[in-house]
Amino acid sequence: MKLALLASLIASAAAFAPSSSTGARSSTALAAGKKSQALPFLPYPENLSGYVGDVGFDPFRFSDFAPMDFLAEAEIKHGRICMLAWLGFVAVDLGARIYPLPEAYKGLTAVTAHDALVQQGAMSQIFLWCSVFEAVSTVAVVQMLYEESGREPGNFGFDPLGFLKGKSEAEVKEMKLKEIKNGRLAMLAFSGVVTQAVLTQGPFPYV
Repeated sequence: MKLALLASLIASAAAFAPSSSTGARSSTALAAGKKSQALPFLPYPENLSGYVGDVGFDPFRFSDFAPMDFLAEAEIKHGRICMLAWLGFVAVDLGARIYPLPEAYKGLTAVTAHDALVQQGAMSQIFLWCSVFEAVSTVAVVQMLYEESGREPGNFGFDPLGFLKGKSEAEVKEMKLKEIKNGRLAMLAFSGVVTQAVLTQGPFPYV
């Protein structure tokens, strides 16, 4: 009787002991030991998995408490804006103008144009139209986040030159990766070009 009782206690304890088989380890345990590719001294943010451009870079762990589709949408949008912004900023200092040019805009640089456009009211118009576009695009984002519309982050169906037409799934993913990488570079580049232009007050390349 005592031997049977002892055997049952051992069996019960064994049920709560970790398995020695590697195949029994959970995916959570595996993910917990994985390191970020971009920051190898930090653990990998699990919620980034499956998104285009994922290199495990989320040092502040925004992906732990904010919807990943929202974060991906924000990154793509800011990247696109900065790609256009860098080009527009530099183009002005290289002499690009839209004619007829108002008298008040003559002699302006990309840096000094801001205050002049505020005084003339042009900046208010830019702000108004940007707000309209933002309000309209928010509808698609809300549907993506809360109504499971199936829309991918950043996808507005805008491809007038047909870059994605007839492409395979792998080729489409490669194009999306190129956009993400160029957008990330543009965000850094625009911050740098504005800083350098203000510090030097000189023409491009602001040295």
